[in-house]
Amino acid sequence: MTEFLTSERLPGLVQAAYIIAAVLFIAALAGLSKHETAKRGNVFGMIGMGLALVATLVLAASNAEVLPDQRSLAVTLPLVLVTMLVGGLIGAWRARTVEMTGMPELVAMLHSFVGIAAVLVGYNSHLEAHDIGGSLDAIHDVEVYLGVFIGAVTFTGSVVAWAKLSARMSSRPLALPGRHLLNLAILVASAVLLGWFMSVDSDVALVPLVLMTALALFLGFHLVAAIGGGDMPVVVSMLNSYSGWAAAAAGFMLSNDLLIITGSLVGSSGAILSYIMCKAMNRSFVSVIAGGFGSDGAVSGEARDYGEHREVFAEEAAELLVDAKSVVITPGYGMAVAQAQYPVAELTAKLRAKGVDVRFGIHPVAGRLPGHMNVLLAEAKVPYDIVLEMDEINGDLANTDVVLVIGANDTVNPAAVEEPGSPISGMPVIEVWHAREVIVFKRSMATGYAGVQNPLFFKDNTRMLFGDAKERVEDIVRHLG
Repeated sequence: MTEFLTSERLPGLVQAAYIIAAVLFIAALAGLSKHETAKRGNVFGMIGMGLALVATLVLAASNAEVLPDQRSLAVTLPLVLVTMLVGGLIGAWRARTVEMTGMPELVAMLHSFVGIAAVLVGYNSHLEAHDIGGSLDAIHDVEVYLGVFIGAVTFTGSVVAWAKLSARMSSRPLALPGRHLLNLAILVASAVLLGWFMSVDSDVALVPLVLMTALALFLGFHLVAAIGGGDMPVVVSMLNSYSGWAAAAAGFMLSNDLLIITGSLVGSSGAILSYIMCKAMNRSFVSVIAGGFGSDGAVSGEARDYGEHREVFAEEAAELLVDAKSVVITPGYGMAVAQAQYPVAELTAKLRAKGVDVRFGIHPVAGRLPGHMNVLLAEAKVPYDIVLEMDEINGDLANTDVVLVIGANDTVNPAAVEEPGSPISGMPVIEVWHAREVIVFKRSMATGYAGVQNPLFFKDNTRMLFGDAKERVEDIVRHLG
């Protein structure tokens, strides 16, 4: 076995495995682009990652045997395997126990792991660097510096995103005086420190590297803290992109081609998704990634008097639905919190059996993670063909008899269209108020995640159905018979 690992064929076999894994990762991304193929895409990704891990272990084992400055194979391989086992068990446990409501913050925390890994790889690569000679030394220094910078920004930014999504930190934007100039000053200081880092010996270079790391950690915190709750789904997507570039930087430092490819795929796809979501929300992409540049971070509209709301109960709601010819359901994060997707799917099936045309309208940032609502509905076996995007459903709402707003708030807020001073002004929303009747499932009259009151609740054609969304939908299903 050892002779095989140290043979001349090994590098070629490992590179072949990396190429196959890279193709599988691309196939995974392609599969995830559609509901029908998402499961297959996940399988491709898992196979590719498994192949990549095996190939990397084989390569590491070979290096441990042939390189005199490395631990022996008998020590290195068990340490790696034990680490993988512990990490795999923790990951499997979290994947099995996490609720769908906890997925956004879990994803944010996973991004932070990639960021801190890039920082640690960068420091290790710098401390163990050997003189390569000439321009290659400078290239390696740039790889280390950028890898640590991107990783540090990703780490603290992801931790703040996790804290905001899990309500451990206010969703309001942090508006420090001169915050954009502060961000610019950090970037300029980091560039100056790069010059210092590249112009001194390895031992002294640790000083500017540490100083830059501290600045980058603060920058990551500040960039995400300055973004309000309404833009958090875009932030999660953006941090996904950052984690990809951090992984790619680690790949350059480790001379690992597959890590470079994988990181580039994640980084570019995350950036594209962030851009698409910004367009869907009528937000400036540059503004979001620059920590709310161009916005003063103010929140308004909370204290305005919109009048009195009207209440409805489950039996009346059931009568309205039975008499309707067309019904649109617009879910939000509240549906995820209540785990109401299963009774919603049952309600949908019963109404369709009675001849009612039922469709779903999904806002691009419904929930707190891109695609959050789509995953919930797919989990409950809601047919894909009746789940429509915001642009597909908005034109039909004026001809819709009843709209059920289940746990959504900011994504159906007329203030985005009717109130220029609102923090969500200009953000495209699902214009449910054009329907004949609107029933809003909500626990209370509290504001949404963006901290803005919703005038929809007080419109003449809107009625509020208070309580746990799952229980209220189950009540309606019982009344339908």
